[in-house]
Amino acid sequence: MDPGHSKSQHSEPVGGGAEHARALIAQAWRARRGVLQSPPTDHVTRGTVMTRVEADLVRACEICEQAGAGKELSVALGKLGHVALDLDHPAKARILFGRSVAVAREAGDPLRLAHAVRHLGQVNHRLGRPESARRCYQEALDLYDQAGTAHPLDHANALRPMAALTEELGDVEGARRLWKRAAKLYRFAGVEEGVRECDAHLSILGDS
Repeated sequence: MDPGHSKSQHSEPVGGGAEHARALIAQAWRARRGVLQSPPTDHVTRGTVMTRVEADLVRACEICEQAGAGKELSVALGKLGHVALDLDHPAKARILFGRSVAVAREAGDPLRLAHAVRHLGQVNHRLGRPESARRCYQEALDLYDQAGTAHPLDHANALRPMAALTEELGDVEGARRLWKRAAKLYRFAGVEEGVRECDAHLSILGDS
């Protein structure tokens, strides 16, 4: 099955399609969170759960396509991307995140697009595509800045990988600025783990 492109044989009421898709997405994400937080002792059980998670998300994609629910389709595709990463299939994840970005762009939802582009950047980073990752991170940050309504944690979570990439590329001053911005937002969001990580990088970079 090709989520984002295939059509289902079944029909869904347009009015309730998005709601049904959201319920499937939530159900799948709860199951994924459960298996990641409390991993089963055998691989068969984990595989069974992840297969069900993937199937629910694929079904959600089909329902969204039928209902014309672009935002929900972008969410479902993005979550399929995360499942692909869970299963160590980063190339597949990149395709899914790319589709999530394309759908979000078409839907005209800037915050949804920012989330989708950020995740595409992260998988590009993982795949050793630093310039593609940098472009994605910059677009996500621009979108968060322009929207002005992003949650501080989302904004910080976009600054964090950009800071890490900038540091990897040897731009010490640029990395310092980004880690400082991320630390401020993590502190505002009450995420002390994020603050500690930023402070650790700033210490390594020689920030007082």
